[in-house]
Amino acid sequence: MSDSSQQLVPPFTRETAILKVRKAEDNWNTRSPQHVALGYTVDSWWRNRAEFVNGREEIVRFLTRKWQREFDYRLIKELWAFDGSRIAVRFAYEYRTDSNQWYRAYGNENWEFNSEGIMHHRHACINDVRIDESERLFHWPQGRRPDDHPGLSDLGL
Repeated sequence: MSDSSQQLVPPFTRETAILKVRKAEDNWNTRSPQHVALGYTVDSWWRNRAEFVNGREEIVRFLTRKWQREFDYRLIKELWAFDGSRIAVRFAYEYRTDSNQWYRAYGNENWEFNSEGIMHHRHACINDVRIDESERLFHWPQGRRPDDHPGLSDLGL
């Protein structure tokens, strides 16, 4: 990696924005609320669907609840746009409920970062669609999506 790709701070270039999006995807695919929360400022503000979350402690509680009911979670994010300290992404993730019903969630996020590259605002709009297990597209072992696994555009999403 070049030195510029190591510095994932605003103002973003196309290269650093893509790397920032992948880093966020990788963090979320750990399914570790404490690890994910470190990507957000201590006083971070989220709108996630109809829920408002303030600060790392609430992020940890929110994600703990989320992953207690969303099993086999796998996420793919893709850069949509960027400018200065802001990045817009689209994403999809698949999960199953405790009744073995599969879902694919589609969404968009708008992010804003501080000068150190830590996110302080996250606006997320998400819609869940029921799918059959045979319709799943995200097939990799739990954790980071392999580099050779198709992204959203490659999958026609």
